[in-house]
Amino acid sequence: MKISRLPCMACAYVLALSTTMSDAALIGRLETAPGSGAYQAYYDDLLDITWIADTTTRSIDTWDNQIAWAAGLTVNGITGWRLPSLDVNGDGSVVTCFDSTIARTICADNEFEHLNNYGAGTVFGDGISFENPGPFTIASLYPGASYYWTDTEIDPDVAWVYDISGMYSGPSAGVKALPAFAWAVHDGDVAAVPIPATAWLFVSGLLGLIGIARTGVRSELFLILARTGI
Repeated sequence: MKISRLPCMACAYVLALSTTMSDAALIGRLETAPGSGAYQAYYDDLLDITWIADTTTRSIDTWDNQIAWAAGLTVNGITGWRLPSLDVNGDGSVVTCFDSTIARTICADNEFEHLNNYGAGTVFGDGISFENPGPFTIASLYPGASYYWTDTEIDPDVAWVYDISGMYSGPSAGVKALPAFAWAVHDGDVAAVPIPATAWLFVSGLLGLIGIARTGVRSELFLILARTGI
């Protein structure tokens, strides 16, 4: 059957539109309870990273301690967390995007800057901050001071810190020995993170025990049948 060109073009347009729309969202992950609608993390499908929802549970601390905390964090069995990066491509340059003249794709090299200015969308100005937190709970010492450590170092004693307050948002140099908040992120979608190996071992062992139990039942049945001459 021959399909006319016009409907195909329309289908292509709808497909492209739906793809663009789907690639711009903060998607709830790690629900606190089934059907609660409350989540412990949100997946940013543009940056392909997952952000912890509530950043107020971790108090201010030094850079080294916050790096260690993120690395050791486990949420619903999910490990592998880290602090946000201001230099994703590792070229040694920290970009900022205070206005829309800088391409969003360039801004994406700075995870905090992209979240602060674009949120998880493509429109400049729809970002996340202490004043406009979206689905997040953002920590602040006082209004205008929401300083978070990043994993991006400047030298052995200094690293980048990001103020996401919304009033004076942006990166600045911070002495590692000074305290700041921490916001844990995870590469990729945590909904797709494999079950830890220990969990698989437990499941495998459980299935093995079930198999043994079933074999034992069958053996008993065979003995009974043999004794009765059936």
